[in-house]
Amino acid sequence: MTHHVILGAGPAGVIAAETIRRHAPHDTITLIGDEPEPSYSRMAIPYLLMGHIDERGTYLRKSSTHFEDLKINVVLALVSAVQAATKTIVLKNGESIRFDTLLVATGSHPVHPPIPGIDSPGVHTCWTLADARAIMALATPGARVLQLGAGFIGCIIMEALSSRGVRLSVVEMGDRMVPRMMGPTAGGMIRDWVDAKGVGVFTGTRVESIEAGTPLNVRLSNGKTMQADLVISAAGVRPAIGFMKDSGVTCLLGVLTDEHMQTNVPGIYAAGDCAEAFDKVSGKAVVSAIQPNAAEQARVAALNMVAFARGQALMAELKGVTQINVLDTLGLISTSFGDWQGVAGGEHVELTDKAQGRHLSLQFKDDVLIGCNSVGWTEHVGVMRGLVEGQVKLGAWKDTLMNDPTQLMQAYLASAQAQGSWSGAQDERRR
Repeated sequence: MTHHVILGAGPAGVIAAETIRRHAPHDTITLIGDEPEPSYSRMAIPYLLMGHIDERGTYLRKSSTHFEDLKINVVLALVSAVQAATKTIVLKNGESIRFDTLLVATGSHPVHPPIPGIDSPGVHTCWTLADARAIMALATPGARVLQLGAGFIGCIIMEALSSRGVRLSVVEMGDRMVPRMMGPTAGGMIRDWVDAKGVGVFTGTRVESIEAGTPLNVRLSNGKTMQADLVISAAGVRPAIGFMKDSGVTCLLGVLTDEHMQTNVPGIYAAGDCAEAFDKVSGKAVVSAIQPNAAEQARVAALNMVAFARGQALMAELKGVTQINVLDTLGLISTSFGDWQGVAGGEHVELTDKAQGRHLSLQFKDDVLIGCNSVGWTEHVGVMRGLVEGQVKLGAWKDTLMNDPTQLMQAYLASAQAQGSWSGAQDERRR
């Protein structure tokens, strides 16, 4: 009997297990997770903090017998090592599990900054349901909360904390908010917006130490010492793949995969936040830690795991992983798609109206929009994504956009429809 083992019981792991079951009704499936809760979505935790849902609302599947009904074995355990040569998983409790195919879908874990006092009581990450429970107990109306990090995840957490009526301050090492998603102008505009909403933001600033106590005393690199009832560390995440060391599987930032989500070892696959997959826009492998990408990667990997077990050719392919970020920061919508910083030899156009809180930046390579970001520009979000992901050749419309970036919709309709018509004509000729 073929045994498929999946490491990680988050969205990627769950979708992969369900996909395998649909296509291999009699194979054995083992899903290994390291948290005692039912499988849940980390994306839902901010909504839990806001009070929009309860814990059950974070669960990926509502039925308590969902996996039992599908005959998927769920194991609560920590993985110590993967041994590709012997097709064996070693658990921290000393047990071993053999597999025929393996999916690594262990996601990410929070970065732990080397700050004295970071492990003090009252300092928490915001990554698990256990974290959320601790935060809700301390983030009461009027509580003084200091957050480390104003990146994408940090801004989502900030939105949730603000809704709880706390007195919030944010410390960001970068020179602007969301530095990995936004350029200086856009990041500065987001900071101004947040500051106007009553959140204190210290950019270009580090937390140097945290002194335990009630309250916590937090010393900053700008010379200030702040008191806090709660400190939240949102300094970013990294793929959770430490157990893959010496496995025989190639890992860079994440577990390196090909278009089939297969690693360098046949029969071993990766998906989700821990996978390094091909990005068709940049032409290189990237870790893209967003749930829609994780879901598609899991589907592709699962189909190929079934094919591999049956000795069939791997047919399912990932069409590509585009960097996609849409962020709501206290009511201000910002977006980032593709290679928003541009490439050597490319062209760039930018339009900013600070009075209206609007900013648009477009990056081109030849006549293709390869990346863009925006602040307060909501009407063209779908068009920007479509142009970047579709690698639409704009032709003369590229020059139009260089003169007037607001013509995105017209450029998309004209160029995409023209290419669609050409593609259809080519298909007709082949028939």
